[in-house]
Amino acid sequence: MDAFVKSLDRTVLPESLRAAPTPRGPRPSREAAEAAVRTLIAYAGDDPEREGLLETPKRVVRAYDELFRGYKECPAELLDRTFSEVGTYDDMVLVKDIPFTSHCEHHMMAFDGHAHIAYLPVDGVVGLSKLARLVELFAHRLQTQEHLTDQIATAIDVFLKPRGVAVMLEARHSCMSMRGVRTNGSTTVTTKFTGAFRTDPAAQVRFMTLVRTPAR
Repeated sequence: MDAFVKSLDRTVLPESLRAAPTPRGPRPSREAAEAAVRTLIAYAGDDPEREGLLETPKRVVRAYDELFRGYKECPAELLDRTFSEVGTYDDMVLVKDIPFTSHCEHHMMAFDGHAHIAYLPVDGVVGLSKLARLVELFAHRLQTQEHLTDQIATAIDVFLKPRGVAVMLEARHSCMSMRGVRTNGSTTVTTKFTGAFRTDPAAQVRFMTLVRTPAR
């Protein structure tokens, strides 16, 4: 067997790892969402009935279906399958420079950057593309960068049960560059370490060094 599927009791998992948050009320219809967009257009000072804006509500709602598709996906389905045929390999697995775009939950404006993920495997490894898909899943929800960092690290820790997890996110926030203080060029860095990465400073240094080392 080159892979195995974990039998986890999903009822004991944190809600964020089982499925998307449950809305307090019924989901609005597509028609109601389009009407809300027309209201925002009018609030901005334009005429939602002019030619160039007639189809905008439909386009915005279709865009929301894509930008926030993470609410329809469950991280448990990404990390259940792991590969055990890795010989005696138990050293760091690092995937760096994973691009992502998300939207802040405070202003619903975009922030984008790169994620760097490492873990120390025990029973097996997960497909490398699954780590990128995990970032994408959580990024396609309304987020704070801090929460996004924590969700990625927690999901890997819970499902893979490695000896340690390290996650770093570097991002630029349009809510800072396009409004408010208008700080163009600033970057926000967040990290989360678990297990051996949290208790061993040398492991953290090695992770940081590999992340900062340019690919040849």
